[in-house]
Amino acid sequence: MKADFSRSTFRPGRGYSAVLAQQGRVQLDADVNEQAAIQLHLARTIAADVIGPHGGPGDGFTVAYVPSPDGKKPADLAITPGRYYVDGVLADSAPPPVYQAVGGSTEDTQDTEDTAGLGYWNQPFAFRDPENGADLLPTPPFLVYLRLDERLVTAVQDPAIRESALGAALPDTGARTQVTWQVLAAASLKPEAFDEWVTQRTAESAFLAARVQKPDGTDDDPCVLAPDAAYRGPENQLYRVEVHQGGSAESATFKWSRDNGSIVFPLTGVDGQWVTLETLGRDDKLAVEVGDWVEAADDTTAARDEVTPLLRVEELDPAGRRVRLSAPPEVGSRHPLLRRWDQQPPRLRDGAVRITEGDWLDLEDGVQVWFAAEGTYRTGDHWLIPARTLTADVEWPVDTAGRPLLLPPAGEPAHYAPLAWVGDSGQVTPLRRTFQHLPPL
Repeated sequence: MKADFSRSTFRPGRGYSAVLAQQGRVQLDADVNEQAAIQLHLARTIAADVIGPHGGPGDGFTVAYVPSPDGKKPADLAITPGRYYVDGVLADSAPPPVYQAVGGSTEDTQDTEDTAGLGYWNQPFAFRDPENGADLLPTPPFLVYLRLDERLVTAVQDPAIRESALGAALPDTGARTQVTWQVLAAASLKPEAFDEWVTQRTAESAFLAARVQKPDGTDDDPCVLAPDAAYRGPENQLYRVEVHQGGSAESATFKWSRDNGSIVFPLTGVDGQWVTLETLGRDDKLAVEVGDWVEAADDTTAARDEVTPLLRVEELDPAGRRVRLSAPPEVGSRHPLLRRWDQQPPRLRDGAVRITEGDWLDLEDGVQVWFAAEGTYRTGDHWLIPARTLTADVEWPVDTAGRPLLLPPAGEPAHYAPLAWVGDSGQVTPLRRTFQHLPPL
């Protein structure tokens, strides 16, 4: 979750059941977030224990194959709205309530997608494009499956989150997490091979360790209060190391942010290499500057796990809130933004840092990371590294000898469940698991 957190403290293996506030103590964002994570973990564990790997009540997420009627309009899937649980996580495709406007009718509030019914092409989080050949449904036979992810939503994606009484220039308040679902199709994937396919997609395949090491040539630095300090940053930070280009170590790259990737600038216009931003930043720490590396993204790229090129800021027009980038951004129209990253030369490849395994790589101010050998890296895999000025160190687990431990990526992987098998002639074999509601007393 790329948000302005101090750190993430929830560890399910510790068995904590609640966070208890004490009188007169400092209240931290990490405490509140850990309490929410404890409750969410409990609810999802109960659901998974009772329901199993996946299942749902009634007809929710029942799939019907709709072949092309004329050879021009693409084939479709009809999806029955409802609820379905995968690994205890709830996917809810029920339509929102419809209200009548003053002086209007319910027909005035409906759009064409709603009246057409829920289907493969108009599902709310998948952003499939009929003009994109890669998005077309395969020729039968194929497997239909459900994918669940959890994304962060801020006032950039949903302006209703912002409290208008605080003023447009003030920071937003709390963020939200949202379960997003996609009904997708996989050619040549047999139902009996589905579990192995999921295991391959979600297995831990890359590991990283972090530490601080006193940089060379800093003994005489007059700005450092403690001569033996290792972490030399002026502020507490939450470093985010994120895989940019996935693959093996020979081709993979990563980017990093000292603010958990939370520094974003909503895009309001694009004119070639010039882009107009809602703001250039509130202060020097949160601003965009010439020489920064930024990534253009929107809801579509996030949902499709797409990586867009990192671009360099080459010129600023403060009066017009405009920025000239090293190339035109590849971004859509669904809440577009620029996200600032903090890596700098050397070792950059197209703006990202080349991954080198089996060696300590410098980030800044003494913070270093180590990638384990023979890793396979997935775009979006990330690690969080809290750095603290008081201890002049990073918060990272170590073994009994004080050596940093190699950890898998943070965050929850996607959740998958099979929904249906579409046979050669288009007939559908359901793969959903259902359960009945308890009868009334």
